[in-house]
Amino acid sequence: MQPSKRLCHIGSMDTPAIDGWFTVDDDTVHLIGTRCAECRTVCFPPRTGFCPNPRCPGEELVPARLSRRGTVWSYTDARYPPPAPFVAAEPYTPVTLAAVELAEEGIVVLGQVKDLTVDDLHVGMELELTAGPLADGPLVWMWGRPRGPGQTGAGAPASTGGTGGTGGTGGTGGTGGTT
Repeated sequence: MQPSKRLCHIGSMDTPAIDGWFTVDDDTVHLIGTRCAECRTVCFPPRTGFCPNPRCPGEELVPARLSRRGTVWSYTDARYPPPAPFVAAEPYTPVTLAAVELAEEGIVVLGQVKDLTVDDLHVGMELELTAGPLADGPLVWMWGRPRGPGQTGAGAPASTGGTGGTGGTGGTGGTGGTT
């Protein structure tokens, strides 16, 4: 499946920050990963080449839309502006980040959180994929409160502890086991 080139206007931006990692179709955001044709291992961000599963000899990774919902695995806030070349808003406004374990694939994907703070989040809370612009304009995927059916964790009170860390994913995603 090819990612759609048609993007909607979410937050008045329509240029993706990273082409091919997500798509927006009819106001619905989808992460685009890859799945091994042989063992079904899922990867995000999408990749080419050999299957990352060391027990699999597979060499065909096919594009796949990933789950739109998942649960908070870890979260934090970024209180200091990142260094160049990132363009931060002036004045800098702290952003909330969450590592979310995708419901079906079981992999953890890091993203900015929209319209929620660390005080609103707790480990295990359900979030849904959405999108919004970065300070310099490009559109990115974000996590937000679930819309509609399946809203199991968004209304629960925030925990007093929280993990505050970024988890063990080492970046924007990871690879998962077979699904």
